[in-house]
Parts: sequence; C-alpha cells; structure tokens
Amino acid sequence: MPNFSDHADAVPAAKRETRVALLARRRALTAPQRAAAARLVQAELTGLVRRLRPTTMTGYVPVGSEPGGPDLPDVLRAALPAGADLLLPVLRDDLDLDWAPYAGPGTLVAAGRGMREPDGPRRGRAAITGATLVVVPALAVDRRGLRLGRGGGSYDRALARVPAAVLTVALLHDGELLAALPAQPHDRPVGAALTPSDGLRPLPTAAP
Repeated sequence: MPNFSDHADAVPAAKRETRVALLARRRALTAPQRAAAARLVQAELTGLVRRLRPTTMTGYVPVGSEPGGPDLPDVLRAALPAGADLLLPVLRDDLDLDWAPYAGPGTLVAAGRGMREPDGPRRGRAAITGATLVVVPALAVDRRGLRLGRGGGSYDRALARVPAAVLTVALLHDGELLAALPAQPHDRPVGAALTPSDGLRPLPTAAP
C-alpha cells in the first residue's frame, strides 16, 4: 500500500490526478450502464433504510454520472418510515453544508457546482448531528474508509460533525473502492461503501 503521508507536498497533486482519472472513467459509462448501476445502488440502499428505520437521514441529489440516479431522493423518501426526515445538503457561500428537508421533486432548485437543493427552510450546519444514517457522494473510497471527494472540502466539514456511532455510507460505481488513496489530515473517513456489484461493504475507518 503506498504511503502518501511520506510525501505530503505531493498529496494535493496526487489527489488532482486521481480525480481526473476517476471522473474520466465515470464519463465513459454509457447511459444504460449508469441506469443499471443506479437500480442496484437504489435497491441496496432501500433495503438498508428499511432495516435501520432512521427518523432522520441525509442524502443528496446525484448529478451527471454520480451513482444512485437523479431520482435517489424520491427512492429514499419512499423507504423512510412515516414522519421521518430526509435532509439534503445546501451549499453555503463558505463551501460548508447546511441542510434542509426534502419535500418532493418540485421543491428542488439549481445551486452552485451543479447541485440541486431544497428551497425550503434550512436547519443549520449542525442538523447532520441528529441523523442516524448519513449517505454521501464520493469519487472513491479506500479500504481504510478514507474518502475522495471533488475537492471543496464540504463533506469533510460535514462528516466531522457526525457522531462516531452513526453509519456513514459513500455511494460508488464499481471499481471505485480502492486499495489506497492520497489523503491529508482533514480528510474524513466513512464507515461503509456501497457499490452496484458488491452492495454494502463495511470499512475499518481510519482514525481522524
């Protein structure tokens, strides 16, 4: 396993190169491949939600080639118990994440970085601390649980607020659960990765 920490100055460049390669691989997926992957991810995640029955969980609206499909919030909302909240991220000007409950596709508006987010009342950055299941996007995750995002640091800030006992799940395409990723001290791990072919894979999360 490469020890990226021995070359701290090279880590940001290694992250950029890894992101470019992963995004190119995602863009190469055909529409039928993306749709098939989304169905498998949604089915596995629906089963997880129905088993855990969270009263509050977080999700997001996949865009472009992100796993899960654009209708993921509706699938999650349908799987939740009656009265439970699905919180979606709202990107702040400082690139941190606020949260707002999802009330249906007609309540989503375009936002920065290609995101779509709820237009309803925000609950504040700390709202994620009340979630009992946290679902996040990622470009890749490694076997230690370390996650590679798109580089804004938004989810690292949000994950730092999540209690250690809460299950955090990153959604991936096949081939994006890697042996090791370049990482920096601020990078936050996740507790599990979910891929179309292998389903939910618990991970021995790295120490923060």
